[in-house]
Amino acid sequence: MSKGRIIAIANQKGGVGKTTTTLNLAYSLSELGKKVLLIDFDPQSNLTMCFGVDRPDELETTIYDLMMCIIDEKEMPDKSKYILSFNNLDLIPCSIELSAVEMSLVNVMSREVILKMLLENFKNDYDFIIIDCMPALGMLTVNALAACDSVLIPATAQYLSAKGLELLLQTIARVKKRINPNITIDGILVTMFSDRTKLTKEILNLMNDAYSEYIRIFESKIPVSIKVGEASYRYKSVIEYQPKSKVALAYQEFGKEYLSYGN
Repeated sequence: MSKGRIIAIANQKGGVGKTTTTLNLAYSLSELGKKVLLIDFDPQSNLTMCFGVDRPDELETTIYDLMMCIIDEKEMPDKSKYILSFNNLDLIPCSIELSAVEMSLVNVMSREVILKMLLENFKNDYDFIIIDCMPALGMLTVNALAACDSVLIPATAQYLSAKGLELLLQTIARVKKRINPNITIDGILVTMFSDRTKLTKEILNLMNDAYSEYIRIFESKIPVSIKVGEASYRYKSVIEYQPKSKVALAYQEFGKEYLSYGN
């Protein structure tokens, strides 16, 4: 495996478990001996809060400041000023300021590849760099897609989530054609899964019919669980908080499945 494989965890639909998947996949990979850097790339800053930062807007340096350094061609600050380390994971945090970057990018040359240029500074230090994308398909998400080697798509087995995949896949295809010819799709991870409902099974069948021929749908399914919210409240991945819970075991299995998939 080449150093610093960059994964974007993306879906423009909110509430599909992107941040939970980012954190627990990262923790699972770190348990398997991998060095992981997380990028909070969502102005809501949920991933940053998972690291125990209650007020992200009070942080001195975030991903916003680093992107502005690239845009303004200024020297980057020392890594000790902004990389947060917590439970064997490193994080470049985010604050609401990141939403201002979309405006700043309007007149910037090569605006789609600012994040890619930034992440070149970290690729040799980590096995995986995982980007938690915002729930939208604007310029920030395009930057994440331009910077990454592959995309992991968390999706719930609900009609709207399945329908929303079309837009995301179209955006990935456009980025592949115009900006990042090497981008691949790792697959779709079904989250908040409940095998008790007939509707869930029907929509899962629809997803399989629509996508499984050309996109991997991971065997691992992440069950719906209140443990996820409890873990976040305690600034932990669910694997640390309740390692024997169904959801923690599912994420651990997914970590192994993801690595066995040739990463």
